[in-house]
Amino acid sequence: MKESLLQFAAYNMWANGQLLDVVASLPQEQQVQPVPSSFPSLHQTVLHMLDASSVWWQRLKLQERVIWPGQNFKGSTKDAVQQVTALDRQWHQWVGAATEHTLQHVFLYANSKREQFKQPTFQMLLHLFNHNTYHRGQLVTMMRQLGITKIPQTDFIVWSRKAQHNK
Repeated sequence: MKESLLQFAAYNMWANGQLLDVVASLPQEQQVQPVPSSFPSLHQTVLHMLDASSVWWQRLKLQERVIWPGQNFKGSTKDAVQQVTALDRQWHQWVGAATEHTLQHVFLYANSKREQFKQPTFQMLLHLFNHNTYHRGQLVTMMRQLGITKIPQTDFIVWSRKAQHNK
């Protein structure tokens, strides 16, 4: 289990880096331009990814009051990308240090509606990494709608081939 989660954490960090670097390099007008999707712009989608990663970290650490960084965010898209990148590294390091027992541990948390749930840590991690994959797909579609054609491939198989090649 741990080896698979460590691969997913490394892949998540790599794929977010590949794609979010492109988003951060776009002119601000494109970053905030309305594009139909779950969130109204590239910038807002990145903020959602930041929120999700941060909120799950806070839940895992049993923070009593969870703070959503995107709610009062005043920075640029590049600033948000840097925060997502830092959280991705944090998650990767945490998974690397986790024991099998830690990954199986069931923790209690409340969602945004204050409903309480119990989940094994490994399920939360799988959700977090899968959630980022979902929103990376949305970012790709949004960028294509904005006329951006140079979009890196971020499929797991692309990462795994590179990882195998670099051994």
